[in-house]
Amino acid sequence: MNEQAKSAVANGIVIILISLLMFFASTWWRMNSQFGQGEAALRRGDFTGAVAGYESALHMYIPYHPTIEKAAEKLWQLGESNERQGDVNRALIAYRSLRSSFYADHWLVTPGRAWIEKCDKKITALVPLQRER
Repeated sequence: MNEQAKSAVANGIVIILISLLMFFASTWWRMNSQFGQGEAALRRGDFTGAVAGYESALHMYIPYHPTIEKAAEKLWQLGESNERQGDVNRALIAYRSLRSSFYADHWLVTPGRAWIEKCDKKITALVPLQRER
């Protein structure tokens, strides 16, 4: 391989690595930003905003990142809290949001299998109790 070809290959590799790093950094920032928006909404008592923030954070899935587990736990807590208060519709929104977020993150594997199973059990139990508005 001549020097010009080696230089082109090296430049291509550097460009690919920089692009991947920028993609990863952008995803990391957006995930933390969305989680923060969910936290702010929860502090304001804004259920819809909290669910949207945590759900969006889950959609920025980075394997083994602690924010993913925190966002999942927050959605679960929203579901349980509303369930205890007797608001089955809101509880179902939270559980379905948590479950569908992990399904949306599917690529080679589906992450959050344990969360999906827990949500399936809750949803199955709550759907018969759901009232139409």
